[in-house]
Amino acid sequence: MNAILVRFLFALLLAYPLVSTAQKRESPEETLTNDKIDSLLQRALIAVSDLNYEKAIDLLTYSRDLSLRINHTKRVGLASGTLAKLYFQLHNYEKAEIENKRAIEAQLEVNSIDLLGQSYLTAAQIANIRSQEKQFQEYIARGLSILEDSERLDLKSQLLILKADILRKENDHTEAIRIYNKAINLVQLENYAYLRAEAKAKKSLSLSAAGRLEEADEELLEVESFLEGENYPNLKRSLYLAKNLIAQGRGNYREAYDNLKKYYSFLQNYTSEDITSTSLPTKNNKQLEEMVASLDKDIVREEDRSSKAMRLTLVLSIALCSILALLTLSLYKNNNLRAKANELLQAKNVELIIARDNAEKASMVKAQFLSTITHELRTPMYAVTGLTHLLLSENPTPEQKKHLDSLKFSGEYLLSLINNILDLNKLEANKVEVEETPFNIRKRIEDVLFALGKSARDKGNKLNLEFDPDIPEELLGDPLMISQILINLVGNAIKFTKDGEVTIRVQKVAQTEADIRLHFEIQDNGEGISKKKQKTIFQNFTQGSVAINRKFGGTGLGLSIVKNLLDLLNSKISLQSTLGKGTTFKFDLKYNLIQSGQNENTPTTLSYDIDYNSLENRHILVVEDNKINQMITRKILEKNKMTCETADNGEIAIEKTKSSDFDLILMDIHMPGIGGIEATKQIREFNPKIPILALTAVTIDENIDEFHKVGFNDIIPKPYKVEEFFQKIQNSLRNSKVLS
Repeated sequence: MNAILVRFLFALLLAYPLVSTAQKRESPEETLTNDKIDSLLQRALIAVSDLNYEKAIDLLTYSRDLSLRINHTKRVGLASGTLAKLYFQLHNYEKAEIENKRAIEAQLEVNSIDLLGQSYLTAAQIANIRSQEKQFQEYIARGLSILEDSERLDLKSQLLILKADILRKENDHTEAIRIYNKAINLVQLENYAYLRAEAKAKKSLSLSAAGRLEEADEELLEVESFLEGENYPNLKRSLYLAKNLIAQGRGNYREAYDNLKKYYSFLQNYTSEDITSTSLPTKNNKQLEEMVASLDKDIVREEDRSSKAMRLTLVLSIALCSILALLTLSLYKNNNLRAKANELLQAKNVELIIARDNAEKASMVKAQFLSTITHELRTPMYAVTGLTHLLLSENPTPEQKKHLDSLKFSGEYLLSLINNILDLNKLEANKVEVEETPFNIRKRIEDVLFALGKSARDKGNKLNLEFDPDIPEELLGDPLMISQILINLVGNAIKFTKDGEVTIRVQKVAQTEADIRLHFEIQDNGEGISKKKQKTIFQNFTQGSVAINRKFGGTGLGLSIVKNLLDLLNSKISLQSTLGKGTTFKFDLKYNLIQSGQNENTPTTLSYDIDYNSLENRHILVVEDNKINQMITRKILEKNKMTCETADNGEIAIEKTKSSDFDLILMDIHMPGIGGIEATKQIREFNPKIPILALTAVTIDENIDEFHKVGFNDIIPKPYKVEEFFQKIQNSLRNSKVLS
């Protein structure tokens, strides 16, 4: 098969889309079979590109049989249509016709417009080869009709070119030229350049036969430009045949002979299709024959002079053939090895696809579990932080206030820790944002030591802080992250040390006008870590040993979280440890410095502008199924002189909203019966203006837009800071014109 036919079939297989969706809901067995069919079609494509047509036919036949077995009509049409085109290009017209009929039946059943157009084109080509004029005209008409609204301009153009070829052979050149023009107009885009050149070359044959020689010359200019540097034998034959006819029409018989000679030089690559679509020159044959006879004598004399050279060429050719034979044998063996390797790769690909699907399912189950457990952990945390706030507002003694402040700090840290532990995927994907706010780093460290003080005393440990006095009081950075890092590292040191000391050292390493680099060390004289375990200690769920886990407890996530947080801060952690002598963790952090005047514009803590007087006597509906959470929210509201009612679920909330006037609704999401989202949707149907805030423990980072779409004005995640709670209530009341 010549190069243009290989290129054409390769483009055909690429143009056919592999079917990725089944005609009906598939069973797991059908899904695997469909994947196998698609894999076979891809392998057939590779075989065609390797010129291994026998293998391509075997793969396509197997693909078709599998499609028939699972009754997947669209894949049957795809495989049979491709087989038909391949058989046709290999001149096996009987098998091509059988497969093409099967393809048309399947494609008609599923209404595959583009594939039907291709199959009708193949049917018309087969009918043309077999001189079945009636069937040929019928398939051309069907193909053009089915493709009328299709974007496959290349198929329409090929059908029109085939129709015009028959008109040209019947000497109806006027009509043939008109049809060729239609085909040319369809293929103006650059990627249809070959079809455009083919139509123009064949149009020039009709123009020259009709005596319109100047027009024929103009058409051939674009064909010659397209053929520069390219090797398309069929197109070159049409070019030289047209030039021959033009030269004959002008009486230039030497030029006609040269072009005729070039035409014959390409006949070694002809196909039956080419013969039926071209015709030999007929004008002035007598004069042409005389000229050919004269030139043949010159050729004979030239052959006599070069006979010795021919003998030498023969010897060299024999040697070359021997070398090529050895090379062919080597290539054959390599092809066999490559075929086996390809089959192995295809099998591995199927295994990898199955493994990927299983991993995706496991990831989905994990995400659902994390969402559920997040809600379950945040709900009791809301009670802890809420009750702490209530106790702080009831005038505790200085000693009690000190402990409540510690409890509040620990609760806020625990909530953050829960979020990070339950969303390790987010942390490891670097999706946690690093904040940059002014904070007092020494006070942050002292808060950590105070929060962990009781744990240290219970273990008989002493906590020491060595803080470089040259470090500025306030820096720009993420205060929560350094708290998390130190609580994990210091907490870890306390847990594995008894009757010893834990020391935190913070030293200034370097300082510029804009930033400062600090060196941190957390040292203990406890159990220590073995050399073997030091290599894996920062992995998830890893501890020193099973015995240590049983003795000291813990999840093994602390150091993993520390490593991920330091990665986000562009830092690395290292450790030095000796069994029985203790461990030292080290890392460096860079913080920006607060410039002069910057501290005035950027407050060290978030300020809230809350007019508590304007909130007095506002009537609030609290929708919450948890009785403890109901009580906490109600007490917080009533302490600020607001009135409220409660509803245990969404259904009660809807009825109360219809029968009473509320200034604002605080809506939980997960409740028995009608949940918060559905309740909000129904309330919005009869009351679009009342402010509704989602007061929920649900993780909202990924679907906050969905909350707003169903009608929520804002979201308050539980647990919350009380100031933030009242700020959002005030903002919602103002936005809804309840407050001026």
